[in-house]
Amino acid sequence: MSWIHLVLFLCLTLLCCVTGELSPEGTDDGAPMEKTEQEALYSAIQGFVGDSWNGSDLYPDPCGWTPIQGVSCDLYGDLWYVTDLTLGLVHENSLSCATSLEIKPQLFKLKHLKSLTFFNCFTSPIRIPKEDWINLASNLESLEFRSNPGLIGELPETIGSLTKLKSLVVLENGFNGKLPTRICNLTRLKRLVLAGNLFTGTIPDCFNGFKDLLILDMSRNSFSGILPLSVGEMVSLLKLDLSNNQLEGRLPQEIGFLKNLTLLDLRNNRISGGLFENIEKIPSLTDLVLSGNPMGSDDMMGIKWENMGNLVILDLSKMGLRGEVPLGLTSLRRLRFLGLNDNNLTGTVPSKELETLPCLGALYINGNNLSGELRFSRKFYEKMGTRFKASKNPNLCQDVVSESRQYVVGLKSCMMEKAEDSLVIKQTWSNLKKEDESSSSMGVMVTRHVLLSNGFMWDLLLELSLILLLNLLVC
Repeated sequence: MSWIHLVLFLCLTLLCCVTGELSPEGTDDGAPMEKTEQEALYSAIQGFVGDSWNGSDLYPDPCGWTPIQGVSCDLYGDLWYVTDLTLGLVHENSLSCATSLEIKPQLFKLKHLKSLTFFNCFTSPIRIPKEDWINLASNLESLEFRSNPGLIGELPETIGSLTKLKSLVVLENGFNGKLPTRICNLTRLKRLVLAGNLFTGTIPDCFNGFKDLLILDMSRNSFSGILPLSVGEMVSLLKLDLSNNQLEGRLPQEIGFLKNLTLLDLRNNRISGGLFENIEKIPSLTDLVLSGNPMGSDDMMGIKWENMGNLVILDLSKMGLRGEVPLGLTSLRRLRFLGLNDNNLTGTVPSKELETLPCLGALYINGNNLSGELRFSRKFYEKMGTRFKASKNPNLCQDVVSESRQYVVGLKSCMMEKAEDSLVIKQTWSNLKKEDESSSSMGVMVTRHVLLSNGFMWDLLLELSLILLLNLLVC
């Protein structure tokens, strides 16, 4: 009879499983979703995707066997609550936002929410509410607005009440105006991204409390004024990007205190006053981009570049720098990109030394006053291709290794230059001979100067010497 008991036991087990699956309360009678939480979720989503969306029919158990893409839940006590909510087409099966949407107050009733993201959701002009953010302050750790051109107006001051935030990303939206001062309250942040908006005004000088911040990106706005000194107190900072703004003044020496910094991007601002020596005290830097700032007549020789051996990208173009190309740059074995173009650099190019850099894949020295010969090998030119530019250096020529090919567009070969020099000398000799033959005395003085193509002036002494030599040959 034992087999009969076994069959009965299996039937009872199957019956329990079936009734459990058909239960309207969820996957577990002991852990349903809290009713007001479920209603708030449905209402909030409906405001974004449209009134035709019926969550209770489509997703009767959003935290269980009928999950909603972009919604994650956790158990608190014996009930399910929403902890992560992403709205917008992050994935193909994500809920897309309607053109005309509504931010319903039920969104702020999801009291256990830890992460809230809006991706390409707001396309028509709309201002986000200033109130109600305080309702999410007890748990919200991540808030992101990504690619929402319809989000306009100022960033709400009340976002500063979200003191548990670890990540605040406001990327490529339509926000404008000044930053709220209460953003200084978000001292637990590890990531602060405000890039690609229309923010104006000065950058708040309140970073002394941001000891855990790893990433600060405020690029592509219209921030003005000087870089605050408190930037140097973000001791954990790895990446600092303030590029494409209207910042001015000198670089604060305090940046040299950021010992963990790997990226410093300040390109396309109005920063002046020259390079600062403290930059060499950041040995962790891999990307240093300062291009497009009017640094004036400063040169590069005052910095010990050999102390910055981790550099991978170095862009100092369009800065008005003077002086020679430092030999210290040839010690940067990890360097992949070197941009020195459109400055006022002089002297010769350390071709052989630069060619020994094993990782170098792009070199731009065009638009300077460099002189002498380029002595890179044919292999180097072929490796670089269009990623090497040296044109617009009037006194610079290239030592072409193959007569059938000119490797640097915009530069003439040194052989051609020497031929031109020789032609000028021969022409000068011929002219002097004619003058000597027509003259009645070898003491005729010629006061003309001869300008050779290499830019040097040969004065009366040289011309007189040629006249004497010519007369000796005639005799």
